[in-house]
Formats: sequence, C-alpha cells, structure tokens
Amino acid sequence: MESEAKIIIAFLFNRSGKTALKDTELYLPLSMELGWFSTKDAQEFVKYSLKKELLIKKDGLLHPNFPVEKTSIPVGFTPTKNLFSEKTHEEKKENILEGIIAQISAQTNRNHQEILKEITSEGREKNILPEVAVLYLARKYNVDMTDWYDAVEQNLFKGNTG
Repeated sequence: MESEAKIIIAFLFNRSGKTALKDTELYLPLSMELGWFSTKDAQEFVKYSLKKELLIKKDGLLHPNFPVEKTSIPVGFTPTKNLFSEKTHEEKKENILEGIIAQISAQTNRNHQEILKEITSEGREKNILPEVAVLYLARKYNVDMTDWYDAVEQNLFKGNTG
C-alpha cells in the first residue's frame, strides 16, 4: 500500500502532466482547487514531502523522488483531513492551558483543581477567555509567564480566523 503522501504527490503530478512543478503549483491546487487542505496545511505538506525526501528541489522546481507513474491512485481518492496538521486548535488551546496551570501549580504549591477553579471564577467574573484568565492568575501569584505569551497570543489572535 502506498503512503498517502506519495499518492497525493503522484495525483498532483499526473493531474498537471508535468515532471517538475513550482511549490505553488503543488500547494495551491491542494488548497484552492481541490479543497483538500487549508493553504497553510498544503504548504506544510510540501515542506513535509521535501523533508521526507518524497520531493526533491532542483533549479527551483520540485520533482518527485519516486516513479509517480507506478503509484496506484485509488478511484475517488481524498486524503484524510488531519494528515499534516499537527494538532487541532482545541488541542493546542488545551495544551497551553495545561502547561501554564502546571507552571503555576509548581511555583505556588497549589493543586491543579484549585487553580482550574480560580481560572473559571476569574473568567466568569471579569468576562475574559480562559487563556487570559490563566495569565491574570499567574500575574496575581507573581509567576513569570514570559515564555507563554507568544503561544497564547498566537492561539487567541491567529488561531481564531474562522
């Protein structure tokens, strides 16, 4: 059985009729024409394929590193949606919260549940998101959260584009 990544690459090259493509000729059809991935995920797929040496770059063009004509593409093939997206937005949000809660817990000697209740309480009282409430709580207890600001910011502002 062929790997899903190989099938996608073979599909794109067979569809184009070319032996070499620009990176945009790979990720734009995946996202815009076929609707299989978001643009970002399609770009990640191209990077992944280069890293795994399924694609090789020569003179600014990408070439498959395997015989695409020998790759079997199932009729009606559609890749799985989560093939190259690392984690869903909700999983990332949960990991950020859990990481910050663990840090607060370790530095204040409070248990996890107690901190979680305080986050919920502060969130309701001040009408703020849990990510903001946890940072507020960390500041209240003088726990340095500098390392978490970028992750929280990205989660709040860049992750909520839908």
